[in-house]
Amino acid sequence: MRHRLVRRRPRRILVRVLTGVAAVCTVFGLGLVACGLQETPGPSISSPVAVNGAPPAPAGGSVAAPIPHSEPVRIEIPVLGVDSELMTLGLDSGGAMQVPPGAYPAGWYKGAPTPGELGPAIIAGHINWNGHAGVFSKLYELKPGDQVAVHRRDGSTALFRVDDVAEYPKHDFPTKTVYGNIDHAGLRLITCGGDFDSDAHSYLDNIVVYASFVGPATI
Repeated sequence: MRHRLVRRRPRRILVRVLTGVAAVCTVFGLGLVACGLQETPGPSISSPVAVNGAPPAPAGGSVAAPIPHSEPVRIEIPVLGVDSELMTLGLDSGGAMQVPPGAYPAGWYKGAPTPGELGPAIIAGHINWNGHAGVFSKLYELKPGDQVAVHRRDGSTALFRVDDVAEYPKHDFPTKTVYGNIDHAGLRLITCGGDFDSDAHSYLDNIVVYASFVGPATI
């Protein structure tokens, strides 16, 4: 089945506040905010250890069968006006996931499945950078049923439907819920969120969007 990617105007919504986050948001200079996805205190996201509940079930209908491996090259979130190339993210020397070096582009973690493959694909982006809005500055506005398209190197486009949007305090991140195995092709979009602690030079929370693969997209 082919699904048409619907474009509509953004709508502000309230984000559900749940428990937990493993993301650390660090400032490298005045107003220069990087949102790292490092576990606290430190195993990499490819080796989740905490179990704080199950991921949300796919919302709004059935999911599509997974498709073969192909690296993602661009992400679109029409309801937010997001259209960004994707860079590849690995692990740094401390075993934490790398983060994009600026407000744009977003980045895909190469240690996770590619979008559309079985399991949770991971895409991270900044909420802001050096006083400028980042690629995921409005990620919290997403709601269940909204669409995300990921264009892949093989020319295909994987369309995802948002299942849930969660905000987690960084001191209690449900690692297994976000990064653990699932029985379908899924997507997690991650950025900083919540209040900014000027003393700690850190955002207090992270926003995580959970989405499920629903098939190829026609844009």
